[in-house]
Amino acid sequence: MLMPKRVKYRKPFRRPLRGITKGGGTVSFGDYGLQALECGWITARQIEATRVAISRKMRKGGKIWIRIFPDRPFTKKPLETRMGKGKGNPEFWVAPVKRGRIMFEVAGVPKEVVERAFTTAAHKLPIKVRLVSREGFGGD
Repeated sequence: MLMPKRVKYRKPFRRPLRGITKGGGTVSFGDYGLQALECGWITARQIEATRVAISRKMRKGGKIWIRIFPDRPFTKKPLETRMGKGKGNPEFWVAPVKRGRIMFEVAGVPKEVVERAFTTAAHKLPIKVRLVSREGFGGD
């Protein structure tokens, strides 16, 4: 599971996620990318499930780049706990993703295989996504 080795603050504020991404909006490493169409928090488990789904559909060919990293702790209070008494403990790690962010990239496989792989990967994610390709490369 992805998580940072250490963080500056154990329980940071939860900033509102809105607007478009500041960076990471273009396909940089591979030929095709999976782009977020909504803002949302992607958990480390969802990233891993998506990675496994993409690599299974691609079989042994191609290379995968993961362009997001879960570096923010998500805190929760225990069930059936009364209000107050401070903030809950960190439960899992999330990657904040804004609209337009390229989350995964692949290279070295045909477009039909990439479409199948990214369709399966889209089912593992809680936000809407689309397939994009590098400028000047065949496709979208």
